[in-house]
Amino acid sequence: MTFVEVEKTMNSMKTSKTEFICVKPKSSKAKNRFANQMDKFHSCRVENRQDGKVFLASISGKYFFWMNESNDDHWEVIK
Repeated sequence: MTFVEVEKTMNSMKTSKTEFICVKPKSSKAKNRFANQMDKFHSCRVENRQDGKVFLASISGKYFFWMNESNDDHWEVIK
């Protein structure tokens, strides 16, 4: 995802209350991002929801990503 796409997605958000989701990495790629870009913080801010996917921003502000709301290959939602 390019920076422009991230900006467009973030700008389209019209949520009045900030929502957070806690995620746990499943794949090696996700584990790498979790350690190196997310500073090992599980909480992510929900930026957008669309077609069964959720666009998340890490608390560190360094990583933005789409994930399936169910059965994602890279991330698991935790409580």
